[in-house]
Amino acid sequence: MGLHETKIESLPFVTAELNYLAPTAGKPRTYAFDPPPGEPKSTALPEPHNVPIFDGRLIAGQFSLDREGFALVKHPTVVKNYYDDNEIRRVYYPAVEAFLKATLKADRVVIFDHTVRKRVEGAPDVRDGTPRQPATRVHVDQTDLSGRNRVFEHLPEEANELLKGRAQVINLWRPIRGPLRDAPLAMCDGQSVEQGDLIASDLIYPNRQGETYSVKYNANHRWFYFPEMTPDEALLLKCYDSATDGRTRFAPHTAFIDPTTPADAEPRESIEVRTLVFHKH
Repeated sequence: MGLHETKIESLPFVTAELNYLAPTAGKPRTYAFDPPPGEPKSTALPEPHNVPIFDGRLIAGQFSLDREGFALVKHPTVVKNYYDDNEIRRVYYPAVEAFLKATLKADRVVIFDHTVRKRVEGAPDVRDGTPRQPATRVHVDQTDLSGRNRVFEHLPEEANELLKGRAQVINLWRPIRGPLRDAPLAMCDGQSVEQGDLIASDLIYPNRQGETYSVKYNANHRWFYFPEMTPDEALLLKCYDSATDGRTRFAPHTAFIDPTTPADAEPRESIEVRTLVFHKH
């Protein structure tokens, strides 16, 4: 049974503020480091909207990457310390690759990076080697252009051949400790997103330029979250899909402040692994 057969309105929900993209002149851009003198850190300014975010727990089995663009999965792990980069690469990477290959029936899975986040009240989100802060704006990690470019960037010798088949960028996101009550992740049903809602935005690094989608507000967007996620659960998030046959290609998401979060909730700690997923046909 698909979501269209479920009365979404019958699900529990919270109403929370999500930061969409405010109208901006020109292509939005953000510096991933201290900007040049006189330049703002970002021209992508937030436009907050209060929206209902539905509890997806009751219908968790109905979500799919191809339809909504995200899915909740069970994925226990033996990792002891998510802050140990060596352990992540040695233990976690192979486990995630094998899990995604089996779950998505993929021919090949390649992990290209990971990000650990730990929320610190009032701290800026900086890329200085310390854990990052939760991303509190509605976004998609890749665009039509940058998703394809990722294949060339990480697998230059094989990119042309790989792109004859289907290529996806899939993130696997999980809480490091749980149950997670602070700054959970909200996912937008990709079927409720129109092409014009996605605004390509430059992300400028010291040595390269990336591109992400910022997202314009649309009252038709349907938002979901999975409250109190535990460390043996993970979210699959679709950030790019080369297939153009009607499947969801991009799933906007964002961290949000849940108004029902208890005041003494442990600050969110999470890890996301970014992967390239290939199917030959």
